[in-house]
Amino acid sequence: MQVGMTLPVMEPDVWASGATTLESWSRAIDDGPWSSLCWGERMAFDNPHSLTLLGAVAAWTARVRLTATVVVPQLHDPVSLAKALATGDQLCDGRLTVGLGVGGREEDYRAAGASPTTKTMAEMAARVAVMKRVWAGEQVVEATRPIGPLPVQAGGPELLVGTLGPRTIRSAAAWADGLAGMSLDVDLAEMSRVFDLTRSAWAEAGRPAPRLTTSFWFALGPPEEAREQLRRHLRHYMNWIPERHVDALAASAGFAGSPEELRDLLRRIEDLGCDEVQLIPTDSAVGKVHRLGDSLTDSFTHVV
Repeated sequence: MQVGMTLPVMEPDVWASGATTLESWSRAIDDGPWSSLCWGERMAFDNPHSLTLLGAVAAWTARVRLTATVVVPQLHDPVSLAKALATGDQLCDGRLTVGLGVGGREEDYRAAGASPTTKTMAEMAARVAVMKRVWAGEQVVEATRPIGPLPVQAGGPELLVGTLGPRTIRSAAAWADGLAGMSLDVDLAEMSRVFDLTRSAWAEAGRPAPRLTTSFWFALGPPEEAREQLRRHLRHYMNWIPERHVDALAASAGFAGSPEELRDLLRRIEDLGCDEVQLIPTDSAVGKVHRLGDSLTDSFTHVV
């Protein structure tokens, strides 16, 4: 199993030193045992724009896979999104993976000038179809030449479906290459069920075996301190939910503990047949990337 690391793009102090935090994290991830560098998308928030960040991390890294998860296609024009992602794939020499999801926040749709009525799996699938036509070099609009550049990866970057539910998994089996899962409370039984459902859906659709990835928040340190860090992070990130509900979630969400305990948890997830876990930090201190990387070295594989 591989282990990826997410940039702290949703932290309130991510811009305290300009781009320094994001660059130092990117270089630390690229230098470590990590298989992928990941980041998420929000519009009505103070995180970096996902597609702009793609260009920066392509320049800051040379080895690690770049995983934009998840991008919401309905927040973008599909032709423009296809061009941006193909450009990113060129800039990183074919290291791009893209997670796609419908998103859960109507305020992000409003901020992007997108209609919340498009927040459906059918609409997302239609936009994916347009993007794949662009990446195949087809003439999707009336123009002198097809829209380029073509991506380095033939047919476009790897596409993973971001989901928490079975209906999304079944509907995405026709077009996605795998799963960009998210585990709120790191329930291994539920994780196993989702993996089994994904394998079955892909088999029923006559598709190759899916790539299975999942992610969860983490905080390192003594349990009480780590749990409090996780709570602070969720209060900032989940700003559309009343704090009492966020606090209830934070009591059991993610992982809070030592690097050794996290390593043991990752081994149990590996036993479920997971291909990659993408860890989500809950603060912006880059030291944990090195500390945790040292703990995981030789325990899991990474992309060379």
